[in-house]
Amino acid sequence: MESESNKTMIELIKVSKWYNQFQALKEVSLTVKKGERVVICGPSGSGKSTLIRCINHLEPHQSGQILVEGVELTDASKNIEQIRREVGMVFQQFNLFPHLTVLQNLTLAPRRVRKVSKQKAEELAMEYLSRVHIAEQAHKYPSRLSGGQQQRVAIARALCMEPQVMLFDEPTSALDPEMINEVLDVMIELAEAHMTMICVTHEMGFARRVADRVIFMDKGQIVEEAPPAQFFDNPGNERTKAFLGQVQKH
Repeated sequence: MESESNKTMIELIKVSKWYNQFQALKEVSLTVKKGERVVICGPSGSGKSTLIRCINHLEPHQSGQILVEGVELTDASKNIEQIRREVGMVFQQFNLFPHLTVLQNLTLAPRRVRKVSKQKAEELAMEYLSRVHIAEQAHKYPSRLSGGQQQRVAIARALCMEPQVMLFDEPTSALDPEMINEVLDVMIELAEAHMTMICVTHEMGFARRVADRVIFMDKGQIVEEAPPAQFFDNPGNERTKAFLGQVQKH
């Protein structure tokens, strides 16, 4: 048996994905252990978002295997539901229901999917809203909140399902610059609480501070992976060096 700290949470084995003739992922293999924080970066169109969207079957993969806590992700709806319960996801767009209050947005999935009572779901929602520092916004509608606040609500909503893994797909890219840090601060707190995280982001300061491993993707492949210090200070691949040079200019 694997120890808890050495437990494999996510395993991708030679995963490939096509959109018609275009191959977005080319035999990608990746293992993520419990409590590990992995940051994926790379140029636009390199397959980063496709990769994490395949992990909870928002995008089906065509070949290879994806396993979440040892359960293989197949087209069987039971499998997909089981895995989505364990894998929370936060997107670039907040995807909040505009006609529901913040509290109602957070309690919807626990009540429908996990069959949690209304009282328990609301207690859980308030706990996670406190954790992302916006408990006082619980009874407002999303349109009354700033972009940064809405993204923190989206993070709290994912946490209300009490997932084993959190996936972040460029969670700050739709935000105004002054709101980015408030979302990154919440993600840093999650990382410090040893949440298993895979995060696609261009925020290199965040990657350097939080990641156990930084992965660089280009043209549908993992080109380089290394601990942050090595990745940023001594990258081994020319494409990684060129990308980091571009990022540092901006």
